[in-house]
Order: sequence, then C-alpha cells, then structure tokens
Amino acid sequence: MTTWVLLMVFAALCGSIPTGYLLGRLRHIDIRDHGSGNIGATNVARVLGFRYGALCLALDMLKGLVPALAAGFVKGLVPATFLARPLQPEHGWLWLAVVCLTVLGHMYSPWVSFRGGKGVATGLGAMLGVFPYLTMPAIGALALWGVVALLWRYVSAASCLAALSLTAWVYVWAKISGLGGPARAGMTPFFVATAVMGLWVIYRHRSNLRRLLAGKESRLGHRVRV
Repeated sequence: MTTWVLLMVFAALCGSIPTGYLLGRLRHIDIRDHGSGNIGATNVARVLGFRYGALCLALDMLKGLVPALAAGFVKGLVPATFLARPLQPEHGWLWLAVVCLTVLGHMYSPWVSFRGGKGVATGLGAMLGVFPYLTMPAIGALALWGVVALLWRYVSAASCLAALSLTAWVYVWAKISGLGGPARAGMTPFFVATAVMGLWVIYRHRSNLRRLLAGKESRLGHRVRV
C-alpha cells in the first residue's frame, strides 16, 4: 500500500500543474481574467490562439497519462495479461484512485486558488494510461467527441456526450476483448468509475450547459479579444 499511496501523491501533484495558467503567464496574461475564466485548453485557445490551445491540450493529457501509466508499470499491471490473468478488483480500484486524484488535482489545483480546469483532457490522458482497460473506451469517447465537436462546434456539448458514453464503451470493450465470465468481475471498478466520471464532467460543465440552453455558449474556434 505504501507504493500505491506514493503513486497517488505523485498523481495529485502532476494533475495540479496549472498548464493553462502557466501558458498564459508566458504571454503576460492571467487566463482566469479572460473568456470563461477557465484554465483549460478550450479557453486557452479562445484567448491565446489555436497553437497555445493545442499545446495546453497535449500537456493536460500528458499530466494525466504519466501517473496512470507509471502506476500500471510499477505495480506490474502493464503490459496487461488480461486474457490469461484477469485484473483483481482491488487493483482496479487502486489504479482508478490514481486516475481520480490526477483529475481532482487538475480541477482543484492549489497553485491557482483551487480554480482548475474541467478535467476532460487530463481525464482522457489518464484513461489512455490505464492500458488496456480504459485505453480503448477512451479512444471511442474521443472519436465521439470529435464527431460532435465538428458537427455542432460546441466543445462543452461534445465533452458531456463523450463523458456519458464512457460506460457504454467500457461494456463494448469488455465484450469484444473476451472479458466474460469470471473475468468480468475485474471490470466492475471501471464500470462504476466511468459512470461517476461521466456525471462529474456534466456537473463541472453546468455553467456551459446553461449558456448552451440560453444560446450564449461560444462555438469552437471563437476568439476572445484581449
């Protein structure tokens, strides 16, 4: 358990790095004072431009990926032998605790007065690191996000729909990968965690959804004059 605790602390610290805020400071701008006030990649792109937004997205995903993947390697869960040796539920819960602490560190970063991002990019990176149990579901959710974002051009709507689809993608992955019978018990933590994560993402986007219903939500590609 000592190793797991250290991994969780590492995850929280990685997640708490306010990448969007730091990129804004490079341009002598406090990103929290412009646009939606969020330090996530979407608002960074609105305020600083596409290149900075893409860089923020990549860094936010990376700080989610590294702790999750590190936990898998350190505890011998990656590379996975999931077909021959199902993941034990207790290992699944602890691995997911690393994921959750990374995302929570991003959402409530102490370095920016606990005003962090929405957690979508960091959560996506963390799920990609839980190989292969959440990697394939994360790719499926990302594909859905891309389709919705291109059709509607609302990042908030795309993020909420992609988050809601996570549990369904986990189920599809469990079926096509042969994780049936006794092995299904090892998937229980992932079904529960993705359902909670989906609802939490929607909660974090509640202000965006209110603006969306009122017709005031900014579309993808919209720039904020600073």
